[in-house]
Amino acid sequence: MNRRIPSILVVLFSLAAVLRAEPPAPDPIAQNLYPPELIMRYAGDIGLAEPQRTGIKDAVQKAQAKFLDVQWQMQEESEKLVRLLQGKTVDEAAALAQVDRVLGLEREVKRTQISLLVRLKNLLTEPQQQKLAELRKRAGS
Repeated sequence: MNRRIPSILVVLFSLAAVLRAEPPAPDPIAQNLYPPELIMRYAGDIGLAEPQRTGIKDAVQKAQAKFLDVQWQMQEESEKLVRLLQGKTVDEAAALAQVDRVLGLEREVKRTQISLLVRLKNLLTEPQQQKLAELRKRAGS
């Protein structure tokens, strides 16, 4: 039963968000960056050069290795948090310290994601960035 509580909370929060049915606000960060999938989908359209492809591949591989390491750490730290929360009474200070560790790992993931996207943008020329923005807008993504 205790293991179901986090899942139930996630479902309830998700349901509440859907019921509000507010259209999502445009993400100004995402609008100014280009994920690797988008770049590679339109590689021919934007004239992506071989050195750029290599740079993108290298950056993505480095980020993926980092994500994998942090994912393992986050799983371990999340399990510790769950164990702390399972008792009849919870040591609040210990639980909050563990939450801080989990949130720190989540921050590391986000920072690595933004770092990757910035690196990819910097590998593109200004005309390539403009063309990608146009293609993304046309595709509605």
